[in-house]
Amino acid sequence: MKLPSPRGSLSSALIDTLNGGSGDLTGEPGDAEDLQLSLFICYELAYRGWDGVADDWEWNPRLLRLRSGLERNFEAWLGDLAGVPQPADPDSVPAELAAIVAADDGPSLSGYLRGQSATHEQFREFVIHRSVYQLREADPHTWAIPRLAGRAKAALVEIQLDEYGAGVTGRMHQELFKQTMTWFGLDPAYGAYVDRVPATTLAVNNLMSFFGLHRARRGAILGHLAAYEMTSSLPNRAYGTGLRRLGGDAAATAFYDEHVEADAVHEQIAAHDLCGTFARTDPDLAGQVLWGARCALAVDNLWAHGVLDAWASGWSSLRD
Repeated sequence: MKLPSPRGSLSSALIDTLNGGSGDLTGEPGDAEDLQLSLFICYELAYRGWDGVADDWEWNPRLLRLRSGLERNFEAWLGDLAGVPQPADPDSVPAELAAIVAADDGPSLSGYLRGQSATHEQFREFVIHRSVYQLREADPHTWAIPRLAGRAKAALVEIQLDEYGAGVTGRMHQELFKQTMTWFGLDPAYGAYVDRVPATTLAVNNLMSFFGLHRARRGAILGHLAAYEMTSSLPNRAYGTGLRRLGGDAAATAFYDEHVEADAVHEQIAAHDLCGTFARTDPDLAGQVLWGARCALAVDNLWAHGVLDAWASGWSSLRD
């Protein structure tokens, strides 16, 4: 993945530094775009990295200091958006997760894309937004596997096994999404559209990395996964229906059709076997599990609002 274009003074200095320059990494991000892009660039060093950037930068002290400061800003923003973790009864975690999902009143992007008003171009834009995550789907949550034990660990591996196609490359959800992108005439290369998506899309991805890359937030990444699994089956059915309405063939809709069946099963595993077991094993982190779920829904809702508001105004939801 090529380094993206800067969106402010800090992301400009960071990109310059990674390209061999001497950028000043002590400044503050100028706005949300600058913050989210800078954080995304730092996090990607822990995934597949950037073209032409040495792997050593992942653990470079200057980069880690910068990332830590950006994460403090990001966590403060999450506190404003979704509150902070509160103590919770470990035995109530599965029921509380269900209540959080039931109370979610965010905009229905899936409902819009299923309906007659959604255009081919709007669905294509949606796929571009989602490509930033879907082309590495499951990877942020996999960071939690070595940090768990017993039934919780086994439950997470069970979920992730399906995400990675049970060892069959063509069945990996990351690979299935490439088929959808190809049908829309999009470039299925990893990270091809980072420059095109706004800060809210990057925030959706940064949230998973913020939770997944820190052992101290292992409860939050599990709650995040549970929220995703518990709110996936019906929306993906709607996406598949909407894409078929636009002429999408079996290869184009395979990604969404796969999630309808798989996530209906994952929902129960994630809520009970994964999060419920984890909360009873680590009761001090029970509240963090619920916080992770609240953050997942809140950040996704913020992104969906931005997309739908742009379309309602007759604008593209992407950056020029």
